[in-house]
Amino acid sequence: GLGDVYKRQSSMPSYEEYCEEIKELWASHWLTNMGTKHKELQRSLEDYLDVPHIALYTNGHLALENAIAALNLPEGGEVITTPFTFASTTHAIVRNGLIPVFCDIKEDDYTIDTEKLELLINDNTVAIVPVHVYGNMCDVEEIDRIAKKYGLKVIYDAAHAFGVKYKGVSSAYFGDAAMFSFHATKVFNTIEGGCVCFKDDAWVQLLNDMKNFGIHGPESVQYVGGNAKMNEFQAAMGICNLRHLNDEIAKRKKVVERYRSRLEGVDGIKLSVVQDNVESNYAYFPVVFDGYKYTRNEVFEKLAEVGIGARKYFFPLTNSFECYRNYPTAGTEKTPVAQHMALRVLTLPLYADLTLDEVDRICDVILGD
Repeated sequence: GLGDVYKRQSSMPSYEEYCEEIKELWASHWLTNMGTKHKELQRSLEDYLDVPHIALYTNGHLALENAIAALNLPEGGEVITTPFTFASTTHAIVRNGLIPVFCDIKEDDYTIDTEKLELLINDNTVAIVPVHVYGNMCDVEEIDRIAKKYGLKVIYDAAHAFGVKYKGVSSAYFGDAAMFSFHATKVFNTIEGGCVCFKDDAWVQLLNDMKNFGIHGPESVQYVGGNAKMNEFQAAMGICNLRHLNDEIAKRKKVVERYRSRLEGVDGIKLSVVQDNVESNYAYFPVVFDGYKYTRNEVFEKLAEVGIGARKYFFPLTNSFECYRNYPTAGTEKTPVAQHMALRVLTLPLYADLTLDEVDRICDVILGD
């Protein structure tokens, strides 16, 4: 039945492979605090993502919060970002005592609109936190140009862009830092988890201290740090999943190609542009219902009735959240394109083990009478 076709099914190694990987933890009893699995995963990811340094985290949100904190930006500074994202992005800015300024997005790939970005810069602007969306990359060259021109820091929320490359360069390499999420739903997961990728050697010690209560040495606490360490069981899951990652992405690509073959060119259905020079990870399959015979919400309900969990992702926009109601920068009227998309977008089920027959059945529901 269709009831088993969910929006998100986590990629996992075989039970035997994971058990084999964690076996030595019973010998060492070293379960957390940067043990052997942690170090192995860190090295493997630095290699895979082709980046000088990685700090591993227990989740992507704390990774982003720490990366922003590491920049040591002036309290109350403005950070230009996008509202077309998950709550975490905006929260990480605000929890660092900074003010989010919301820039609208591009209609074709849903990333931050660099033509509008420069207009939002003023004397209070301290950084830019752009978001790669659904595996689509931001205009990294233009963002870099703008940042250099105004002396701004750039931290990419790359939660959706693990393994993505632009002109052969890893998404992990752009900006002052890039954050990845390794949440269970992502292309690559460590159950929960995340990382910060960066080039500055000084950040190795800084981020390690910050994610471990600011403890710099046995009797020295230099920062008001938190606790955000990735444990050995998470790292072991990552080590296993990394072995299978290229296969997983290849399977996802087949699913995406089938969706495209069924839904492309249908009146009132708009699919994300396939970006030039970008090697995708096929993380999500967003469909925008704009002038279609059914509204987004109707399609959502039709799918739900037969047990298919599509997702209104991203909806609502972060600049419309209750918690930001009193922020002078909030309000969806300032980001009309993002609001238009948020009201019309649905991400369809997409995971490696989704069969092409299931994709067809999902498309039949969307296209049927």
